[in-house]
Amino acid sequence: MPEVTVYGYDGGPLPAAVAEATLLVGGARHLDGVSSDAERVVMGSLSAAVERISIHDGSVAVVASGDPGFFGIVRALRRAGLDPVVRPAVSSVASAFARLGLPWDDAVVVSAHGRDGGLRRAINVCRAYPKVAVLTGPGAEPPALAAGLQGWQRRVVVASQLGTASERLTGPEGDWTEPNVAIVLARDVADGPAGWLAGGVRPPDGWALPEDAFRHRASMITKAEVRAVALAHLRPAPGMLVWDVGAGSGSVAVECGRFGAAVVAVDRDPASADLVRANAAQHGVDVRVVTGAAPAVLADLPDPDAVFVGGGGPDVLAAVLGRGPAQVVAAYAAVEPVGPAADALTAAGYTTGGAQLQTNRLVEIAGRHRLAATNPVTLVWGAR
Repeated sequence: MPEVTVYGYDGGPLPAAVAEATLLVGGARHLDGVSSDAERVVMGSLSAAVERISIHDGSVAVVASGDPGFFGIVRALRRAGLDPVVRPAVSSVASAFARLGLPWDDAVVVSAHGRDGGLRRAINVCRAYPKVAVLTGPGAEPPALAAGLQGWQRRVVVASQLGTASERLTGPEGDWTEPNVAIVLARDVADGPAGWLAGGVRPPDGWALPEDAFRHRASMITKAEVRAVALAHLRPAPGMLVWDVGAGSGSVAVECGRFGAAVVAVDRDPASADLVRANAAQHGVDVRVVTGAAPAVLADLPDPDAVFVGGGGPDVLAAVLGRGPAQVVAAYAAVEPVGPAADALTAAGYTTGGAQLQTNRLVEIAGRHRLAATNPVTLVWGAR
């Protein structure tokens, strides 16, 4: 079993013990200043490096940027059955926020690395939250991150080569270099009071909120019981983008935002768009509001992960299905569109279901109680 010590690197001198190891592992820039005749493994493939470490008979010094226990190599070593000693440096995220003079206990930290949608998820988190640190990498560079935030009021600061003589803070189109971390801030980000739980992701304190939690016109709002079922099938979460098409008051959009999803609310009525903005602000979520008639207005929006269709005809649902979201929920007050909607979802490859929801709410009248009926709504949903 090799004796593995992982050293964090923040631009300063490395301990003398690094040069005493019989195997050195790290990036080229990490190892350049180490005077040693020991075998060197320059990091490229993480799995290949971990495999070489695992079969080494002797001491191993691994040098990694910042805190190697934070989105770093320590996890991969432990998963390989190794038990490393870790000597961390200051993480790049902590250093970047320090350079900006900002607290970051309320920030969300995400990694855009990987081929399984890492950049897409990171962009959606930046769309949803006001203060985010993004660990960038090949294929997920700052310009691609910034491009995905068009339409959202965000400022991107790229902190490169932290702790070195080449350290710099730039915009995404500036002269940044690798490695770097991108800090993404809402235009109106403010430092709130200190909390007790680190990280900016918070579960909602309830859902399917009562109608009086939202501003609406003449009771034109998706009822709480309908929203409860719709949310169960939309499954909003951090890293997702949800469209609310025919948003009306924006109650569904706001509820999805409270679950941490990025949200675009679409409505052709400017007065409804104003209601959505007011409700989003009231509940402390960032909803992008787009005013225009579907389906045409949908063409320029980023691809969704889930869509709630609260208005429009078959052409709207067809346009939504053409974008391939994983979850779709459509609501209908009339029964005639239900069958064609279910058929369209099935034809598009979705596993389809539906239910008609009609609740009787308990109300008090003159010291007695009765059940007051609400209008029935049919939900049709699909998942794939």
